[in-house]
Amino acid sequence: MPRDTARDVIVVGAGPVGLMLAGELGLRGVDVVVYERLLAPARESRGASFTQRTAECFDQRGLLGSLGATEPADSHFGGVPIDLSALAEDHYGHRGISQFRTERMLEEWVTGLGVPILRGHEVTGFEEDADGVVVALDGPDGATGTTARYLVGCDGGRSSVRKLAGIDFPGTPGGRGFLTADVTGIETRKRRIGENLPGGSMIMAMDLENGVTRVVVHEAGTAPRDRDSLTFTDLADAWQRLTGESLHHGECRWISCFTDASRAAAAYRSGRVFLAGDSAHIQPPAMAQGLSVGVQDAVNLGWKLAATVRGTAPEGLLDTYHAERHPVGEQLARNARAAIELRLTGEDMDPVRSLMTELVAHRDAAEHLAGMLSNLGVRYDLGKGDHPLLGLRMPPGRELDLPDGTRTRVADLLRTGRGLLVTTDGAPVPAAAGLTDRVDVVTGTWVTAPEPALDAVLVRPDGYVAWTSPGSVDELTEALARWFGTGEQPAQQP
Repeated sequence: MPRDTARDVIVVGAGPVGLMLAGELGLRGVDVVVYERLLAPARESRGASFTQRTAECFDQRGLLGSLGATEPADSHFGGVPIDLSALAEDHYGHRGISQFRTERMLEEWVTGLGVPILRGHEVTGFEEDADGVVVALDGPDGATGTTARYLVGCDGGRSSVRKLAGIDFPGTPGGRGFLTADVTGIETRKRRIGENLPGGSMIMAMDLENGVTRVVVHEAGTAPRDRDSLTFTDLADAWQRLTGESLHHGECRWISCFTDASRAAAAYRSGRVFLAGDSAHIQPPAMAQGLSVGVQDAVNLGWKLAATVRGTAPEGLLDTYHAERHPVGEQLARNARAAIELRLTGEDMDPVRSLMTELVAHRDAAEHLAGMLSNLGVRYDLGKGDHPLLGLRMPPGRELDLPDGTRTRVADLLRTGRGLLVTTDGAPVPAAAGLTDRVDVVTGTWVTAPEPALDAVLVRPDGYVAWTSPGSVDELTEALARWFGTGEQPAQQP
């Protein structure tokens, strides 16, 4: 079997997660290739929304503007609305963006970085040895092979990489069936967060673009369907039974089905093999979480994998990927199960719905739920300290006035893909000497003074706050070494 030239990293899957990871690696000069089973990009929308934190991830790489106009998305938990207007931060998601549009934006970024995307290739097996991973592929020219130091499965809920790696996928199997389609030529009242119907049924209708309406139907008692036998008539019949309204005259652009299965992989890493996105976690696509959490997986893993390939990573850096992202995936699976039961159990759940409605009227409860759904509430263990930003993402819209008289945002300063150390006193920072290839040191004055004070802050390439002054117990030298290594270039890590 012919074998291609060895790479640093092979990414399997050219969806949003695989493309985001490839871009994160390509931005740092890693030799990465993407293999995709499909011969051409999918035209259907699938994911049609993403969370505020995912929008921030795109923004801190200079990508968000390429998507054009988006519509703010309201928030809910299991159909219970959350009033985001009363909260201090902007938790609104972005709605009405077809997945094709997101993938096109990411593919332009990735190819612009020189990363090849090879379509029509399916992974059929792999073997790991002391030097890397030998991957078997079935492609347009038959069976081929290639090698890389690392392999990342971004190949969806039925991930071949996960199965071949023997990684368990525990969780709750799907018991309820949902039908979804993108339809033109129909007029129906928009039900953007969905509408609960008697007996545990649910319908949803939202605008996408170019006159396309995304509709979703769950008819109580309906079991999961076989996608191959599904027709638009099946969906239109169910919609009419539930609403008395006909969609039969519409033109169906895409149709699919899903279940309420929720799972999280037992491990996000097995040796030189990693999982990200739906390969690592699945849940019903009812809260704009799947694509969003997957993109954030990629942003978390990308800089760590790149540092390891380049030989600058401190010991144990790659292990923090599972440690940080696995709890997020488990929480996602738990929340999805809770939201589905709350939404679809029927009238027996009405007392709980009433209680939830009362709870989310309180700001603290609303902020907690909104933080989980927007992903702004994700906090990692990044060191001891009492500053409220430690371990959270640095608000990317926070502005600085620079010594040259210009003004910039934190998001703009993160576009290099390196870490960021912001100081406000202009004094030299000896601790960062020798790390200029990994950490940008910027002096400036906060346009709006943070509360509490933030005289200096260390931000990881993924946007999360790793150290603050005042606030952190550790010295800056310790925080830099923990996340970026030392000024001495170490030997290449295996």
